[in-house]
Amino acid sequence: MNSARTLTEHTLNPRTAGHPWSARADRLQSFTGLMLGGFLLLHMHFESSILLGKEVFYQVVQLLEGGMFSSTGHGFPWVTKAFSVLVLVVVCLHAALALRRFPTQLGQWRLLRSHLGSIAHKDTHAWFWQLITGFVLFFLVPVHLFTMILNPEIGPHLSAERVFHDNAWVLYALLLPAVVVHAMIGLYRVSVKWGWVVRRKPLRKVVKLLIVYLLCLGTSSLVAYMFIGSSLTLPVTPFSPAG
Repeated sequence: MNSARTLTEHTLNPRTAGHPWSARADRLQSFTGLMLGGFLLLHMHFESSILLGKEVFYQVVQLLEGGMFSSTGHGFPWVTKAFSVLVLVVVCLHAALALRRFPTQLGQWRLLRSHLGSIAHKDTHAWFWQLITGFVLFFLVPVHLFTMILNPEIGPHLSAERVFHDNAWVLYALLLPAVVVHAMIGLYRVSVKWGWVVRRKPLRKVVKLLIVYLLCLGTSSLVAYMFIGSSLTLPVTPFSPAG
């Protein structure tokens, strides 16, 4: 079974085989993947604080943007902008490293499809879905991050305005399943690849549960922003606990 996975990941792109930097690139790809996977888990729970009410989400935003260092208690939007730039850099690095094993020719895709149809190796099929979702994220993630870089203002009303009135819900509806599946499969594969987990079957069950949980959490948060946004009139007034 392991030989099947090796065939899929390495035979499709023979240019990556034998390079002295390949092992270092693998480690760096795993490290950046862990960073992004961990960030996603934190980010989705931060966003889901809207489910606890506008004021809770507002306070979470002020905390993350360093409101405790402000005389007014309000956070600094440039913190969101700077962090978005950092995440974008890590995403670009991770994507560049992952492209080493991306099938680039029609013949390679045919070989991959034929290979997947002839085996029942679950890890190889998981890698295929990570490949597909990674391709989708290549287009969606930069759009989301550039939006946050150009317009870093967030809050119960401002975020809801972006989702509802600016129709960002379309982007998030596409982004949510792709990023969740890609990240959770990625964390699974990193854990197996570096020998942190030996029993794969229980871990696969945990990953499936996490995918379902995060999809439900993200969908609920998106619906909450839609409801809030639909109740707002333009121009939108930023939320204030006193207002």
